[in-house]
Amino acid sequence: MSVSGVASFSQELAHAAEQAGGSVVTVGARPRVPSSGIYWRKGVVLTAHHTVRRDDDIHVLGAAGKRIPAKLAGRDPGTDLAILKLESDNGFPLPQFADIAGVKLAHLVLALGRSRSGSLVASAGIIGGLGGEWRTWRGGRVDQNVRLDLALYPGFSGGPLINVEGKILGMNTNGLGRGRAVTIPVSTINRTVDELLEKGHIARPYLGLAMQPVAIPENLRDKLKSGTGAGLMILHVESGGPADRAGIVLGDVIVELQGKAALDTDNIQELLSVAKAGDSIALAVLRGGALQRVSINLGERPARP
Repeated sequence: MSVSGVASFSQELAHAAEQAGGSVVTVGARPRVPSSGIYWRKGVVLTAHHTVRRDDDIHVLGAAGKRIPAKLAGRDPGTDLAILKLESDNGFPLPQFADIAGVKLAHLVLALGRSRSGSLVASAGIIGGLGGEWRTWRGGRVDQNVRLDLALYPGFSGGPLINVEGKILGMNTNGLGRGRAVTIPVSTINRTVDELLEKGHIARPYLGLAMQPVAIPENLRDKLKSGTGAGLMILHVESGGPADRAGIVLGDVIVELQGKAALDTDNIQELLSVAKAGDSIALAVLRGGALQRVSINLGERPARP
C-alpha cells in the first residue's frame, strides 16, 4: 500500500472512531478505576457487570465532560452485562449497529473506551477467533464466540467493538474469558437488555448444589442402568433451594440425569441450558450404597450482585 493509501486508510479509521465515539461514555461505578459504557438506547447505558461494584452513587461522563447521575436498572453476571438508566441523556447520539455474523477472521476492528477524564481512547487489532454459540463459565448464553486479538486496557471493559465503518459489533469485556478479551454480540445484548429492563435480572434455572466428580466403586456399578463409572458427589446443598426441597443431602452421588450418565458438571450445565424454571428433572443418586430416584423442580436462580 502506498503512503497516500496508508494515510487515507488511517483517516478512515479516525472517522470510524469519531462516528461511534459520541455514544461511548466513562462509567463511575467502583472506587478508583472507571470503566466504559455505551449509550445503547434512549436513556439507557450498557456496561460490563464486573465493573459495577456498587448499586448507587453511579455516574457517566461523555465527550462534553458533564457528569450525569445514573441508576443501576439490572445486571446479568452470566453475560457480564449491566444496564444503567440516566436521569438525563444529555443529547448522547444513538450508535449504529452491525451484525457480527458478517465479520470474518482477521478483520480489522477497533475497541473504544473513555478515560477517567472523559477522553476517547482506542485500541486496534483483529478478530482473532470466531466460533458458534457458547456458554460462559457463569451460565450465560452468547450467540457467537468472538475472540479479540487486541489489547483491552484497564477501563476498556464495557466499551464497544466497532468495524471500519464505525458501526458497533458488540460490547468488549475481559470479565468472561478468564482475562482474555471477548466481545458480546449485539444480538445477545439486545435480548438480555430487553429482559433486564423488564425484570432487572435474567431468569435462569438452577439446582442449588455444589458438586464434584467422583469415581463409582466397581461393586456399585451393576446397580446402574447406564453402567457409568463416574458421578457427581454433593458437597453443598443450598438451604431452601430446589435440591434441598427435593431431599438431596450431602454425600449423595448423582449418577444419572434424565436417564443419562452424569459424568461431570458439564452434563449439569448442558441440561440447565435448555431447561427453564419450573421444569422437573429426574435424578438417580447413590445414598449409602443404595440407588434412589429423585425428582427436582428447578427454581429460578436468585438475582445477586
